[in-house]
Amino acid sequence: MHIAWTSFLLALVVITIVPGPDFVLVTGNAVRGVRLGALTALGVMTGLVVHGLLATLGLSALVAAAPAALWAVKAVGAVYLLYLGVMTLRSRRTTIAAAPPSQKSVFLRGLLCDLLNPKVMLTFLSLIPQAMDPGAPPLPQAALLSAVTVGVFAAFWTCVVPLAGRLARLLSRPKVQPVFERLCGTALIGMAASVLAA
Repeated sequence: MHIAWTSFLLALVVITIVPGPDFVLVTGNAVRGVRLGALTALGVMTGLVVHGLLATLGLSALVAAAPAALWAVKAVGAVYLLYLGVMTLRSRRTTIAAAPPSQKSVFLRGLLCDLLNPKVMLTFLSLIPQAMDPGAPPLPQAALLSAVTVGVFAAFWTCVVPLAGRLARLLSRPKVQPVFERLCGTALIGMAASVLAA
């Protein structure tokens, strides 16, 4: 079995480090507390595992092949990103004494953000098949490459969450926090538009 590991890993690293909705959501929560960031990242990783399983079983390919189903996934994902962006912009108006989000809610936000992102699904469907050996059984290869994809993202979040946590003191300053939250909210709304436009 000759998997194209070099090109696969290079492309995967680039995809991983390019900021997307998951990155904005995880770092936004991580600066409010490392535990919140870790739980958000755990939700994102759970979504990735689901995408990996669906891609391995071929269900995601069926959705991508059906224009109406893919459009529905995009629309729901865009609406959710828009909701997250608006809520982030509104949160900067709340008082510092407001109760922090629950652990369950940040996990679910991370999970839904990843599950409803069609770009994640299409990443699995476009990247993994190109690395596979056409002469070998596809199922073991798809499972292995999906597992490696999840592992690379897990390593990335393991580095990002503590780093974002260290920036919490800077980003929580009264003059800096509103700007940071405004940037995060605007970025999520912009990503919602880009999902629909893709």
